[in-house]
Amino acid sequence: MATVASVYTINSFVRTPQQIVNPSDENRKIKRPRPIGKRVWASLAKEPEKVISEAFDEAIFRDKNKHKRFCTLVDGNKKQLSLLNKFAKKHNLNLTIVLHIIHVIEYLWKAAFVFYSQTSTQAEAWVSKRLQLMLEGKSSSVAPGMPRSATLPKLTPQQRKPVDTCARYLLNNAKYLNYDDYLKAGFPMATGVIEGACRHLIKDRMDITGARWTMRGAEAVLPLGSLYISGDWDEYWLFHLQEEHKPNHLALYSSGIPLMKQVLKARCSSTPPPLPIPV
Repeated sequence: MATVASVYTINSFVRTPQQIVNPSDENRKIKRPRPIGKRVWASLAKEPEKVISEAFDEAIFRDKNKHKRFCTLVDGNKKQLSLLNKFAKKHNLNLTIVLHIIHVIEYLWKAAFVFYSQTSTQAEAWVSKRLQLMLEGKSSSVAPGMPRSATLPKLTPQQRKPVDTCARYLLNNAKYLNYDDYLKAGFPMATGVIEGACRHLIKDRMDITGARWTMRGAEAVLPLGSLYISGDWDEYWLFHLQEEHKPNHLALYSSGIPLMKQVLKARCSSTPPPLPIPV
């Protein structure tokens, strides 16, 4: 399992709940802000704590005086949430943690299919109604009502499991569901950047048919792909050539003159020049 992280800057984009639940054609044409300075990296060998620590270091390096608002998007993984709170406290950072709205919607759809068929318009209405409430800041009223709704039709424990799972997920992550505040602040609420990175950086490269990877080989390829996706490849390659030049080529030169030229010149001279001392 790879841990993937991304740090970027994006302008605020204020929206209303209605623009998300039932967007008009005019709203769809609004030009959304795009990520700026996006940097992506991933690792199979490193623990998630190390990768998340590097993400914090990158974010703080970009804004040492902490003038910007810091926001992170997660899917509710307990380990990730614990680490994010840990590093936010360590760096004295006012960090807003947003639960990925698409992940929440997926739980709502699974719960809806307990009551309605997958082709029913009633299922869509059921999800839209609860999503609207959550975006209006009324998440606390959504989760408690779901188990009660599943009790009325006298469903078996197995049949109502998606409903209970959804309610439990919302209750456990209640402090990260302040979507009304996130919308007013213009924060992003979906992890499109990291989802794209997982697909392009991990799946498209490492999950191709017939591929077999060692940990060492995979860990060597991931940083290269990360550099390319982040737009740092040209700068990195120049640095790589310079670093390769020092141990492999610089020792063959003396005072800027290639050693081979000195050797050829010595063959035509009675007194060979002294060999250069490797640097």
